[in-house]
Amino acid sequence: MIKIRRSHERGLAEHGWLKSRHTFSFAEYYDPEHMGFGPLRVINEDWIAAATGFNTHPHKDMEIITYVVSGRLRHKDSMGNVAIIRPGEVQHMSAGTGILHSEHNDMQDQETHLFQIWILPDQRGIQPGYGQKSFENELNTKKLVHVISKEGRDGSISLHQDADIYISRLKKSEGLSFKISPGRRLWIQLIKGAVDINGEKIEAGDAFAAEQILTAEISSTEDSEMILFDLP
Repeated sequence: MIKIRRSHERGLAEHGWLKSRHTFSFAEYYDPEHMGFGPLRVINEDWIAAATGFNTHPHKDMEIITYVVSGRLRHKDSMGNVAIIRPGEVQHMSAGTGILHSEHNDMQDQETHLFQIWILPDQRGIQPGYGQKSFENELNTKKLVHVISKEGRDGSISLHQDADIYISRLKKSEGLSFKISPGRRLWIQLIKGAVDINGEKIEAGDAFAAEQILTAEISSTEDSEMILFDLP
């Protein structure tokens, strides 16, 4: 089974300082047909205006992943972490028993474009945790980079769920073959460019969702970037 989630079909929130596209139901956007995909609960594509951001707010029992596409994001949390997230870097927080954090675009003249992803943990009430790593070198030299996994395999960041997240940057006319184990499901979120996946053409902001397939054959018709989720 293959489904395509088109960019323009996503929920849209515009708050002046923030524009956000919601792949799944989130905040005021509710769509009973799009409540998540397995443990993948949120994919928000955000554009944060210069010198603005999310003030301190709580999270609990959620695995939260942030990937900055352009600009930068200043993070501060109740665990004592203070960090800048830049393009090519992946940040992960296990909210667990509860955290407070804030996220701001601290640049005065440039918008920040990012993806924030929420994945349901495989257990509740865990100790909060934090991880951040730059994959920029790998992204510029490999077609497929493993950035998140349950065990922290291949130099990835670990999280509390049987989920693997990859990022791929493909030049025009490049391709890759992504294998999916039986019983697993695949979600591919296209960040930039245009690709063909198993005969389906998708463009920036679109997503490819599949169950009961064993291979995704991906070919890029433009320079492209995407996030791939291998999920239970």
